[in-house]
Amino acid sequence: MQHLLDRRFLLGRGAALAAASVLPLSALTAAEPDRDVTYVEDFDELWRTLGERYCYFGEKRTDWVAVRRMYRTQALAAQSLDDFVVVAGKVIGELYDAHTHLSDPPADALRGPYFDMWIDPGRDGAALITSVRDSSAAADVGVSPGETVIAVDGRPVQNIAATLMPRCLSRPDPAATAFALNVAVSGQRGRPRTLALRSASGQVRQFMVPVKTPVSLANVESRMLAGNIGLIVIRSFADDAVLAAFDAALLRFKDTAGLIIDVRENGGGDTAIARPIMGRFINETRPYARMRRREGNGLSAPWTEVVEPRGPFVYRQPVAVLTSRWSASMAEGFPMGMRGIGRAMIIGTPMMRVGAAVFPFRLDRTGLQLQYSAEPVYDVHDQPRWLLEPDVRVDGGADILAAALAKLAQAAGRRDLPA
Repeated sequence: MQHLLDRRFLLGRGAALAAASVLPLSALTAAEPDRDVTYVEDFDELWRTLGERYCYFGEKRTDWVAVRRMYRTQALAAQSLDDFVVVAGKVIGELYDAHTHLSDPPADALRGPYFDMWIDPGRDGAALITSVRDSSAAADVGVSPGETVIAVDGRPVQNIAATLMPRCLSRPDPAATAFALNVAVSGQRGRPRTLALRSASGQVRQFMVPVKTPVSLANVESRMLAGNIGLIVIRSFADDAVLAAFDAALLRFKDTAGLIIDVRENGGGDTAIARPIMGRFINETRPYARMRRREGNGLSAPWTEVVEPRGPFVYRQPVAVLTSRWSASMAEGFPMGMRGIGRAMIIGTPMMRVGAAVFPFRLDRTGLQLQYSAEPVYDVHDQPRWLLEPDVRVDGGADILAAALAKLAQAAGRRDLPA
């Protein structure tokens, strides 16, 4: 049984290069100068491995051969590991994929996209805020959906984004533009940002967003809500203790009229934890996802992932799963799976749209580590996870929990929901 994991072992060798990368290495390699070629050898390994195994070349507009042509000379000129890390980051940036990144970027590097604001390109490339992460420093200082980011640390946001755009696109891609804007507004790791924002009415304000020390919260919390509705918040699927904590909460809510599972602040984890949770809501084996992986120049035929029922009892009442733009990876697979097995409605915003299981990868010589999108995930109807939409969409900062309570109040009287 293949497991849908964010923590994966590497695939075996043998896949062919991507369509853009089919030229043999010998045909692309000039004679090396008499110098230390550690960095360029690791560059070749990075370029070749992603060319063979990265799963989204069909969706991206990246010319992978052009990536090699542009950045290999920079790797050859690198004088230090720090220099090489910069080059590797640029190579990975050409894929404009939030799930494909260095595992331990430099302390002063740009933050990854979707740090505390979600940006959609507006008119004339404006950076329109459509979602703000709950309890983030940006939310604390009053950043709200509907505002537009004009500048970050005194620099126009479009100018910053222009420096972050992939240089090796075969043709323009709006997804690359959106990715660059989201990186641009996130600022540098470990540093505060000064934002200039314009409201929908045209008012401009400028203020500092401080660095906020993360607050340690339990991975699972629960409480009873009005109307005999249970609420279970799951903040991670990466800790084995989550399963036991969920089971304890579900036992408490065994006789409730409905259940809300909140994964709005969940960054993902393992299917080995999420799948048994789904098993508490069914009494027979059911499919919850389909998956593929790289095969030659394209993707393999799909295989189906299933959920097995798990006792000691089946929760049969209506269930809602709450999502936000910060529901990521397995926290996207879980809502999709709960809907796929016929046991939940999804309420909230679209999620982070990282739609593949990732594999880790370590370069042999420098030891640089990264992860990359390897196995795209689809729902039971073969629709891509990265295009998943909620059943009830709640935008503009409206109260997602209130919307879920209203829907469960309607559903509580129904008896035609799947067992």
